[in-house]
Amino acid sequence: MSALVDFIPMSPVVDAIAPDAREGAVTTAVSAIQSGQLVVLPTDTVYGIGCDAFDPEAVGRLLAAKDRGRDVPPPVLIGQVAALDGIATGIQPYVRDLVERFWPGALTVIVTAQPSLAWDLGETHGTVAVRMPDDEIALAILQQTGPLAVTSANKHGAPPATRILDAATQLGAVVEVYVDGGPREAQLPSTILDCTGPAPVVLRAGAITEDDLGAIMVPLPQAAPDEAAPQP
Repeated sequence: MSALVDFIPMSPVVDAIAPDAREGAVTTAVSAIQSGQLVVLPTDTVYGIGCDAFDPEAVGRLLAAKDRGRDVPPPVLIGQVAALDGIATGIQPYVRDLVERFWPGALTVIVTAQPSLAWDLGETHGTVAVRMPDDEIALAILQQTGPLAVTSANKHGAPPATRILDAATQLGAVVEVYVDGGPREAQLPSTILDCTGPAPVVLRAGAITEDDLGAIMVPLPQAAPDEAAPQP
């Protein structure tokens, strides 16, 4: 038996690659999330570790699994554009143009959170980072669970996971279910824009380039290095 086996968690790894296995994998992941557990799932960038965004205990365990504090709250993934209005308020008109063009995809928008929401993602200062991923497996899960708190499936400061084994060796049995969607090919994270003001500000450059954004927006200001968002 190779030493590699020692790193494989007791938690099950479910196959979502084979078409005839995908529905069962999604059902298993959804059940775990609805039970308050942590799940690793594929996205269009890297693997993410996620939980019900409205379950504060699960979010706390997600941050602990990452070795991350409440000062770095996780982004929220949604399964349909319409869900943005349910978790955000005061949405700037240009945000509509951005999500129409780039969702589903590797664009994260930071917007003002609905103050009435019964969630606790950490020290968000009244905002939430939202994205709709361009991945069939992730979307199938999200469309059954609703918004998920999802961050990259690696320990804080470690390289992101592009294979399910990368996530498993770092996170182990704290994750209830690992959903294997195959290797992730993306080399860049999502682009993060602060969209809480009258014009978007680039907090992190990523897969959506400034040229892409410039096709529908005026040139975007850049945040100072110490203002850049720490979200994955």
